[in-house]
Amino acid sequence: MHWRAIFRLFGVLFLFYSLSFLPSLGIAWLYHDGQIQVFAASWLLSAILGVLLWLPNRNDPRALSVREAFFVVTLFWALLGAIGGLPFVLGLHLSFTDAVFESISGFTTTGATVIIGLDALPASILYHRQQIQWLGGMGMIVLAVAILPLMGVGGSQLYRAESSGVAKFEKLTPRIAETARSLWGLYVGLTLACALAFWGAGMTLFDAVGHAFATVATGGFSTHDASMGWFDSPLIESIAIVFMLAGGVNFAVHFIAWQRFDPLAYGRDPEVRVYGWLFLGGSLFVALSLLWTRAYTGFGESLRHSAFQVASILTSTGFGTATFGDWPRHIPLTLIILSFIGGCIGSTAGGMKVLRILLMTRQGLQQLFHLAHPRAQISLKLGGRPVDQDTQFSIWGFAVLYTSVSLLLTVGMMALGLDFISAVGAVAATINLLGPGLGEVASTFATVDDAVKWLSVFAMLVGRLEVFTLLILFLPAYWRG
Repeated sequence: MHWRAIFRLFGVLFLFYSLSFLPSLGIAWLYHDGQIQVFAASWLLSAILGVLLWLPNRNDPRALSVREAFFVVTLFWALLGAIGGLPFVLGLHLSFTDAVFESISGFTTTGATVIIGLDALPASILYHRQQIQWLGGMGMIVLAVAILPLMGVGGSQLYRAESSGVAKFEKLTPRIAETARSLWGLYVGLTLACALAFWGAGMTLFDAVGHAFATVATGGFSTHDASMGWFDSPLIESIAIVFMLAGGVNFAVHFIAWQRFDPLAYGRDPEVRVYGWLFLGGSLFVALSLLWTRAYTGFGESLRHSAFQVASILTSTGFGTATFGDWPRHIPLTLIILSFIGGCIGSTAGGMKVLRILLMTRQGLQQLFHLAHPRAQISLKLGGRPVDQDTQFSIWGFAVLYTSVSLLLTVGMMALGLDFISAVGAVAATINLLGPGLGEVASTFATVDDAVKWLSVFAMLVGRLEVFTLLILFLPAYWRG
């Protein structure tokens, strides 16, 4: 490990992140909510830490290797939880555990919370919660990579290590920094469009911006305890569905569609097609189930709630207009299954991703066909192109690790005192970056033990970094390299 180069990079990243406290500082001044000192102190502490790490190592020119990038990305996301949690400690007087949980939940776009009474919180604290999930949605590292080359810091390896949840190894433009800036341009454009739509539909400007941050990032934090249900507006819910689904689409597909002014690019992408059918099929199934069990009166009302909840769960946003855990039992199970599928590769959504599920399903069907026709020569294809063996092995390796970690975390949650339903719900809520769970954690993690919260933090990081980036650090061979 080139520690001086790593410390130098951490210094730049923390200096860069310290700037994110300034908008919250401005909100505190504008709303006179008594939090100016809180955000001034948070900005100063973050900036000082950055200077202390950067200044002694500023002359070390070495670039990161891929191996070191995995370590930097994982540790940076973990440390962001501590630094991003400063306003929760200083302003809300949360415990260190609760502050880190809330902050990590925001940065990983999970949306699980330990805070009760959101409607009474200072505006600047609410804005900070919304902003951290927006920054985490596209990835602070990817944002930094767009700026780091201007500071003389190479970002290629860092981008590759972090972007498993954004655009793994996809270079939309010839240069990595240019790719990162293109992604952020799309991200900002979607967020602006969403905010304007919410504002036009009747939200206040503050709520519109905050919920646009959460919607496009598929984060799920809200400025109200009742989440989207607080507005009780079919128009606002429809807007949210559109932008949640957009956040769950591969940003590379967005880039191609917008660069070429070709909306048909979405229909040509096999993953997006399956993603669309999952939403439509899931919405119809849940709506008919709600109608059949008389949870709501009329198909229109059932479809309204089912479409919103399916979009929210499939994209791992976690907004709610109703507590789905209270619906007939087979519906929460259906939604939990959808949360494990998640959105598209290269999106801000969580879960195992539609593309992996699609390829594994085709592999299974291919094996059945091979059993019936042993001499047939068949190859796995996607979009007319064959999928190589390395990619297939990687997908199955990911699926095995994701499933194994989920099962181990469920056992761990039960060992720490959660009942089976709550443990399953807590794991689904955290590793899938979903937010709301089942049982005791259906709406908040405030009542669970601190040990459960730390295990949940680990699950959120595993889900956000898509297993490999984090778990590779537990291999002895990694540290011997």
